[in-house]
Amino acid sequence: MNNIVVAFPKAEIAKSIKRILAQSGYSVSAVTSTGASTLTCMQGLDSGIVICGYRFSDMMYSEIYEYMPKEFQMLLIASAAGIMEKDVDNLISLSMPLKVHELLQTLEMMDYSITRRRKKMRQRPKARSDQDREMIEQAKAVLMERNSFSEDEAHRYIQKRSMDNGTGLVETAQMILSLMTEV
Repeated sequence: MNNIVVAFPKAEIAKSIKRILAQSGYSVSAVTSTGASTLTCMQGLDSGIVICGYRFSDMMYSEIYEYMPKEFQMLLIASAAGIMEKDVDNLISLSMPLKVHELLQTLEMMDYSITRRRKKMRQRPKARSDQDREMIEQAKAVLMERNSFSEDEAHRYIQKRSMDNGTGLVETAQMILSLMTEV
């Protein structure tokens, strides 16, 4: 379950939405009544959903949207006249009067979308630093020189050792370099 921040200028509206979410099994991370406190709450969380109103005492929802971390999505709840943005990334809007089932279905869809995005990010291979790439290249060069491997064979050898030992490619390259350069 992703983090949920409920932000409305009127505390009773925020508490009412929090109660609806709690009754439906959602956990609310924070309830705020200003834009600044909403942004502060989001900084302490890794990702999530902000359910908010249109206008706060210190800023508009669009300013919160502009400064919120990219890992967050916003659910704007406002009058039909107040909802202007239609095709904005990470912003979904529901018009007043609010229906509970619409709120819950929208929240479920947003939660699923954040979870999918996070899963895709974890599956993406991590970018290696220049130093790490250089170390892997040096290990391959040592294997090619000492064992007469081709570059592909050397790379596969490092990968296989990495998987067999349960270590990363860079760590395996370090071990190969330390063992083969000592001899």
